[in-house]
Amino acid sequence: MSDMNQDMLARIAAKRIVPVVVLDQEDQAEPLAETLLKAGLDIMEITFRTSAAEASIRRISKTFPEMLVGAGTVLELDQLKRAVNAGAKFAVAPGLNETIVKAAQDFGLPFFPGVMTPTNVEKGLSLGCKILKFFPAEAAGGVTMIKALEGPYAHTGVKFLPTGGIGLDNMRTYLERPSVAAIGGSWIVEKKMIAAQDWATIEKLTRDALAIAAGVAVM
Repeated sequence: MSDMNQDMLARIAAKRIVPVVVLDQEDQAEPLAETLLKAGLDIMEITFRTSAAEASIRRISKTFPEMLVGAGTVLELDQLKRAVNAGAKFAVAPGLNETIVKAAQDFGLPFFPGVMTPTNVEKGLSLGCKILKFFPAEAAGGVTMIKALEGPYAHTGVKFLPTGGIGLDNMRTYLERPSVAAIGGSWIVEKKMIAAQDWATIEKLTRDALAIAAGVAVM
């Protein structure tokens, strides 16, 4: 694993939560980032599911350089280039596209492709990816599947970022697994709360999640 990826893993593992953010308007970016930082969370993933993603990443990178802001749902080379130009510090995808992975490596951008099966894991490892998004986590077998994957792959040093169906009620069971670096989720940054500018609720949910994560002992 490169020094850059090691540093990235250390920052993610320190908080153990990566909020998955969908922004419809770029002017929502700064107040959301400010709220997360106030709650103690300096990591966020802004997905390329809306046209506001690129500008939002740029605004956060400029206004809050202390925030480790990444690009999510990166499916195309154009999206990857735009994410890099906007200042994204990492990128994530729901699946594993070898072309995108190699392009991200050429850019020097840490990239976490999505995996769900042993074949996916081995492909990711063969491309030099040691941090893999496990998606969709609950639908793909949840913690039981992660335990199964740890058997043949834990010795490789691979780390998972399970996302999909995770919330306050089950995040602890994921974080207890030694192969889980952090969990991803949107429950602390739901679109309806952002649209309503309900920053107080977002801050509380973030603090609650961080408190749970801090109290989890890894098995």
